[in-house]
Amino acid sequence: MDLQNYSLVSEFVLHGLCTSRHLQNFFFIFFSGIYVATVLGNVIIVVTVISDPCLHSSPMCFLLGNLSFLDIWLVSFATPKMISDFLSDRKLISFGGCMAQIFFLHFIGGAEMVLLVSMAYDRYVAICKPLHYMTMMNWQTCIRLVLVSWVIGFVHSISQVAFTVNLPYCGPNEVESFFCDLPLVIKLACMDTYVLGILMISDSGLLSMSCFLLLLVSYTLILITVRQHAAGAVAKALSTCSAHIMVVTLFFGPCIFIYVWPFSRFSIDKILSVFYTIFTPFLNPLIYTLRNKEMKTSMKKLWNQRVTFH
Repeated sequence: MDLQNYSLVSEFVLHGLCTSRHLQNFFFIFFSGIYVATVLGNVIIVVTVISDPCLHSSPMCFLLGNLSFLDIWLVSFATPKMISDFLSDRKLISFGGCMAQIFFLHFIGGAEMVLLVSMAYDRYVAICKPLHYMTMMNWQTCIRLVLVSWVIGFVHSISQVAFTVNLPYCGPNEVESFFCDLPLVIKLACMDTYVLGILMISDSGLLSMSCFLLLLVSYTLILITVRQHAAGAVAKALSTCSAHIMVVTLFFGPCIFIYVWPFSRFSIDKILSVFYTIFTPFLNPLIYTLRNKEMKTSMKKLWNQRVTFH
């Protein structure tokens, strides 16, 4: 299917993060380093989970490996393009490329939201029902949770792109960000898209808010359950959940803000977009690895084996 048949606009102009040449040179170096570190960190986690048989029996490590896999895609759908654009005076993206960015953003983002809920459920079972943990979080359950996250992400994304790609684009083609996102692109259509935009963006807002509320419920139940135990149990629960809460705040906060006020023209939206598309995938390996003893032990063992082999 030729996407350009539906539009007179064959390409879009991205505004990027800034217009200052000095800042763009600095951002080129800075985000290049962040991108390489993010991909490398998440690849290490995926390889560690795959190569260590001991981690195969750990539901949390299995889910963490899948989260890292999603983060590799999340940081890659727009960041390489943004980095290369820092060296370009005119930041162009084809119509098809723009639609692809929207698809992958909502596909990977939606899947990651649901996966974070699954990880919160895993922590709830581990802390509140420890005797039934391996029964409730068996291999089949973990596979189902991952598959559900991917299916929900795909259905959510394809429903967004199916409407967006068929809108008529015949006039303005400047996207006020460093990548194509739904609220910014649909307002460029040559028709009144207010009602359609509300319906489409409500889909993203509903998914974000639903997952966020489920996460809050999970962590609240954990704290309520351990409250009646010793103070050490509460401290342990807080320590276990603190990393998850940090990730949830960094990821869901910007998403909810952008999709609750989708038609605002605040430049802060660019900063928020950087947080959930670049910094969250960058911080996930650091946060989860430093808080997970099994993962740290397996990484050390993998590193020692590599050193011994050489």
